[in-house]
Amino acid sequence: MSRFRVSLHITPRRGLLDPQGKAVADALHTLGFGAVRDVHVGRHLIVELDAADRAAAESQVREMCQRLLANPVTEDFAVAGVEAASA
Repeated sequence: MSRFRVSLHITPRRGLLDPQGKAVADALHTLGFGAVRDVHVGRHLIVELDAADRAAAESQVREMCQRLLANPVTEDFAVAGVEAASA
């Protein structure tokens, strides 16, 4: 078994109301950043776990997202990276 650090991004699904994202986009426009078209506010998680290999670590974290970490009705998730971590 090796230890892995898996980075995740969980964001509201496109097309669903994202009041935080709208507030941030409006604030950026007010500050002069008119090129901003859309903002989505989500969560970034880092999960450290023991697994046989990278594929197993990613598979376990995907299952965690499907069962607990992300709401399948309102949120999407993406695995941003899987890297070996020091034990």
